[in-house]
Amino acid sequence: MAFTYIFQRVEKKYMLTREQYEYLVEAISPYMEIDRYGETDIRNIYFDNSDDELIETSLLKPEYKEKLRLRSYGVPTADSTVFFEIKKKYRGIVYKRRISMKLHEAYDYINGGSLPEDIAGNIPAEIDYMVRRYRLSPKAFISYRRVAWAGKDNPDLRITFDRDITSRYGDTKLESTADGSKILPEETTLMEIKIPGAMPMWLARVLSEKNIFPHSFSKYGTAHVQNKIKKASGF
Repeated sequence: MAFTYIFQRVEKKYMLTREQYEYLVEAISPYMEIDRYGETDIRNIYFDNSDDELIETSLLKPEYKEKLRLRSYGVPTADSTVFFEIKKKYRGIVYKRRISMKLHEAYDYINGGSLPEDIAGNIPAEIDYMVRRYRLSPKAFISYRRVAWAGKDNPDLRITFDRDITSRYGDTKLESTADGSKILPEETTLMEIKIPGAMPMWLARVLSEKNIFPHSFSKYGTAHVQNKIKKASGF
């Protein structure tokens, strides 16, 4: 059974050294806990057109930007559940719309078919409009290992730690081996704080104590720039 999911929240990103990461894990433990999924292998197909319009626009840091991706948790099979996601950002607020389906249904759609008819709501129409408006097709494969934490008293507060972020162009199949180019140094962890409202005082204090400040970063954007440099160099 397919389902839809909609939310909006503030997301802040931070680049952590190994020392900062180890400090933060200890500091947040009284207030937060690892969610029930533990460490997860996340795989994504990012969509764009032949002019790379979505990511090139995003890199200009406009007030409004949007992206489309297909995501799996773990290595999927044809019957695994995957998620089409529209992610929009306007004036610092992130709006995400998500629908689920089987991997083979997603591939059927990518190859010119239709989205499953049993998905309720307006999200399928939004995805289809976006695909046709921009003439989108699979562009980049990006995978990473994630550990997600949730607040003990406030489960809407989430912190994720991503490492081993890998990008690949050409083979964008979610079920393929997760090889490619590393887009961050091995010792660096990407942290994202995700919350609908204001940051708790205890968390602001923890970040301040270690001089940890927000850092503008896009996985797809970084992969895109690195790929352009590689192509320009003839590799």
